[in-house]
Formats: sequence, structure tokens, C-alpha cells
Amino acid sequence: MSIEVGSKLQGKVTGITNFGAFVELPEGSTGLVHISEVADNYVKDINDHLKVGDVVEVKVINVEKDGKIGLSIKKAKDRPERSDRPERGDRKEFRGHSNSGRPRHGRTNDNRSKENFEAKMARFLKDSEDRLSSLKRHTESKRGGRGARRG
Repeated sequence: MSIEVGSKLQGKVTGITNFGAFVELPEGSTGLVHISEVADNYVKDINDHLKVGDVVEVKVINVEKDGKIGLSIKKAKDRPERSDRPERGDRKEFRGHSNSGRPRHGRTNDNRSKENFEAKMARFLKDSEDRLSSLKRHTESKRGGRGARRG
């Protein structure tokens, strides 16, 4: 059985590094399962998922000209097709607007929301200016600028 891209094989973990695991494949060749290809979720420490000597099912995802073999454990798992994706014609329910033509999140374009925005913007600008002046005052005193006293 030759090693081809897309084929699923059984292999034995022979070494673990911080970036992945080396897996010995049939016919004596060795491939690398990158840490991002170990599980569907984020893998912080590969040792939580694999140990040297584990027998794993892997899928060949690439074979380079220099003989390096890229493997994936997560792509080797048989998963049913996801049916929660909408078909091409069924996208209406995922749009941001309800049937009435207004946005679903309750915002409307009346004067009240404009006043709220204006008030928020004014408060943001005031806070921003206060922070900047405080920051300038603090850094200038450390540098000795603008009349700061020297001891």
C-alpha cells in the first residue's frame, strides 16, 4: 500500500515535540502530525492528547518532494456531513432583517437613537481628552519638561 494524499492509515506515535507528533506509518516511513491537526479544538499541550506508543488513525494531507509526509488525526475521523448550513435558497432566516424590513436588533433611525449616539460620542471625547491630558502630565513630569522641578 503506497502512501498517497487522502489515504487513511494506522500509525504509531514515535515522538512528540512542542509543534506536533511523529507517527510511524506502515512500510517504515514516518510522518508529522502538526499540533493544529491533532484535534478539532485548540491544543495547548499535545501531551494532553497523545503519548509515545499510541496507535492512531491518520489521514495523509500532503507528501512533499523531499519525502516529508504531513498527517492529520482530526481529518481522519469519520464525521457525518453537517446539515446545519443553509441551502442556497434558504438564506432568508439568516439575514439581519425580519420580514418587516427593519433590523432585528431593535435599533431604529429616530431622533432618540441619534441623541443617544451624540451623547455617547460626547462622553467618549470627554473621557479621551481627560485621559490624554493626564497621560501628558504624567510623562512630562518624568522627563522634566514644562516647569517640572528638579531636585
